[in-house]
Amino acid sequence: MLDETLAALADPTRRALLAQLADGEARITDLARPHAISLNSVSKHIRVLERARLVRRRVSGREHFLSLDPTPLDAAAAWLQETRALWTWRLARLAEVLEDG
Repeated sequence: MLDETLAALADPTRRALLAQLADGEARITDLARPHAISLNSVSKHIRVLERARLVRRRVSGREHFLSLDPTPLDAAAAWLQETRALWTWRLARLAEVLEDG
């Protein structure tokens, strides 16, 4: 799951779409409007976000509404925090060894 989350976040258009969804549920056409790419391209970006479980889709008649699911972001943030703590410790230990050497 972490791989899909990080891959989805790697693209600036997908990050912009998530930022739009942070304001609440939106239709795909409304999400696409501010972007200088085709609706088809926006749909492809949304599919990547859905595979990463960052976005949920609700269908009402012919309208498709999307909403943000921050759960995968929480998991990615926890991994980043743990990794940073580990490397901070390792680098501090390396600095100690170099100072003693």
